Amino acid sequence: MNSLNPIYTEKRECQDCYKCLRECPVKAIKVEGGYASVVPELCVLCGHCVAVCPSGAKRVRDDLPLARRLLRERSRVLVSLAPSFVSEFNGISPGQIIQALKRLGFWGVSETALGAQQVSAHVSSQLGEGTAKLMLSTACPTVVEFMRKYQPRYAENLTGLLSPLLTHCKILRQHYGDAIGIVFFGPCIAKKHEAARHPELLDVALTFEDLRRWLQLDALDLDTLSAAPEDTFVPYSAREGALYPIEGGMIAGVRSNCVVNDAQCMSVSGLEAVQKALDELDQWRPSQNLFLELLACQGGCVNGPKAQLSGATVRKRHQVIQYSQPPDQPLPRRIEVQIPEEQPAEGVAPPQFGEIQIREAMRTVGKYSAEDELNCGGCGYDSCREFARALLQNKAERTMCVTYMRKLAQKKANALIGKMPSAVVIVNEQLKIVESNPRFRALLLKGDTRELPPGLEGVALAEVAPFYYLFQKVLDTGNDILDRDIRFQGRILHATIFSIEPKSAVGGILQDITEPAMQKEQTIKRAQRVLEQNLKTVQQIAFLLGENAAESEITLNSIVHSFSSGENEDDGD
Repeated sequence: MNSLNPIYTEKRECQDCYKCLRECPVKAIKVEGGYASVVPELCVLCGHCVAVCPSGAKRVRDDLPLARRLLRERSRVLVSLAPSFVSEFNGISPGQIIQALKRLGFWGVSETALGAQQVSAHVSSQLGEGTAKLMLSTACPTVVEFMRKYQPRYAENLTGLLSPLLTHCKILRQHYGDAIGIVFFGPCIAKKHEAARHPELLDVALTFEDLRRWLQLDALDLDTLSAAPEDTFVPYSAREGALYPIEGGMIAGVRSNCVVNDAQCMSVSGLEAVQKALDELDQWRPSQNLFLELLACQGGCVNGPKAQLSGATVRKRHQVIQYSQPPDQPLPRRIEVQIPEEQPAEGVAPPQFGEIQIREAMRTVGKYSAEDELNCGGCGYDSCREFARALLQNKAERTMCVTYMRKLAQKKANALIGKMPSAVVIVNEQLKIVESNPRFRALLLKGDTRELPPGLEGVALAEVAPFYYLFQKVLDTGNDILDRDIRFQGRILHATIFSIEPKSAVGGILQDITEPAMQKEQTIKRAQRVLEQNLKTVQQIAFLLGENAAESEITLNSIVHSFSSGENEDDGD
């Protein structure tokens, strides 16, 4: 079995958006170096991060090569087909799917729902034993992982049964022998973990997405295939087990095996809903046996992470019900295979941190008081304190805090603008000053300016700069004004005015070129400009007349050199 975790991150595609972290119900994501990766020890394989990743950076391990190799190595390989195939391949008959899978090289196709029927029979038997017991389903592998890692106190309430898939594998091996190979197709990613844990039962777990890709590689079109009379499920077709992929479907299977009242069975779907349903349940004892059908995906397996269409639950539910053939009255169904499985209460013990540690971690992102704790969720965590705990666990980085990064960027910008030797000003669409540096105040304002706000925020530019119309022009046209000389109070200001946000913000950089230092600098620049223009002219004349005009170049270079050095130097001639 491929040792790579079923869910991984393609770092080149990760966009540093933290959406997977925000959506992960158990926060099994670690951000390091700007990349969000799955922590296998914490992950319950719900696949939600794969479904919501906007850039497709969250990937599912490709086990298709393993399935192809299995077909070469085994003489008989069977498919365990998830009952949600009914809603996944809309308009395609079971016979067409069976025909396609046989053309891929499979010996036979069987319904995973056969295993579901056996699970229902076992649960019905347990409901008839004893009284006042809480029973939690183990049909969903993601829920089982969640219970084992995050709710170990409910370990004794798990039914302790194999999942429908593993039960189906056990049935097939009893029927056809252990030499067969078994490949599962369905919408679930967690089934890959089941294959890793039980290689003696299940060889490879693939998704419906893998099946479509495989059919495309072999140029097989389901719509054009015709089923033959022998294209039927082996060893026989399922009935009530076909209801398992919808919410309440397992309960319907249980009801087919025994008579239970509504108070004895409840269904909960969606991992967050499961978490809420379990709150304080360990402190309550029901008055009679109570069975909870727990599903990680909202609406059931028809909305699994690798289902082609997420949603359309009503249509999918209707299709599944229409396809299934539940008996009109309790069977009861005979238990054909023993399927107990121990569910160890592993538990993921989160590290404990003291208040001092948490406060110190929050200070590193500029949160010094309760007022600083915005709990905006931008980092992916529900609160600033949860983010601080993640920082202490090295699961998060300070750059994930939006407010911290905004304040840091503002501080850097303020420091840069404040230290610039030129006057800098930024105005908004109303030509009111958003920010300016001390040099701008010194250059344009005279007298007592103590009553004015720091940075002149909110002051109309027209009140301090009579050339405000140039800023208005850039604001209106979006065209920058570069290297413009402006006469102001007996001085010449060299201005560059540019658009920051079109129609919204304009910036300006001003230099007083009448100052001695600026005169020298401007003279050098202008001499260089003359030099460049003369070089172009020389090249043209040399090309046309063949004359050498290098002497003017030497003269101009000596002028630039003398002004740059600040003193007369002997050139050695």
